[in-house]
Amino acid sequence: MIPSLITSLVFYSFITSVTPGPNNLMLLTSGANFGFIRSTPHILGISFGFFVMLLSVGFGVGALLSTFPTLHIVLKLMSGVYLLYLSWRIAMTRSIGKSKDISQRPMTFLGASAFQWINPKVWVMALTAIAMYTNTIHPFSSVVIVSIIFAAINLPSVALWASCGTMLRHFLDDPVRLKWFNITMGLLLALTLWPLMMSST
Repeated sequence: MIPSLITSLVFYSFITSVTPGPNNLMLLTSGANFGFIRSTPHILGISFGFFVMLLSVGFGVGALLSTFPTLHIVLKLMSGVYLLYLSWRIAMTRSIGKSKDISQRPMTFLGASAFQWINPKVWVMALTAIAMYTNTIHPFSSVVIVSIIFAAINLPSVALWASCGTMLRHFLDDPVRLKWFNITMGLLLALTLWPLMMSST
């Protein structure tokens, strides 16, 4: 890849990774409710899952969705239902998770990795990145390079949201504040569906 294309990819990766979306809103909430350390598997799962998705899209999954648009519709419906379920769970959380109770645990590494496959924003990011920054002359190497660069930029970008949430923990020790914070985050997560579900990508 030429230096100017790499620079463009870095900017695209950072902007799309750091802007609000399902992953970042969930990490902000996780940081606030569970702290940064307990949210680390969630952070790593997002970046790993996204890396695997980029490779998969580059090596054929993107073409499969284009060939069978019905699969894309099914994916959007599954995404919508699951995001609404997560929104409801976040909105209903009423205590900061400090115990080992299973109901007070952040998303796991595997859960966060799997979530990327039904996250509409991530699909848009992956499909666009592969279409814009890979080439047909060196398809294998360009897909691998794009995936590595994007995942490397994505990791600190999403971790920033968990850090911001962690800084809110003291403020959210008040049950009323925590209640309305989680309700707000749940509503915002649900609202991310509107532009993403309307996307034709």
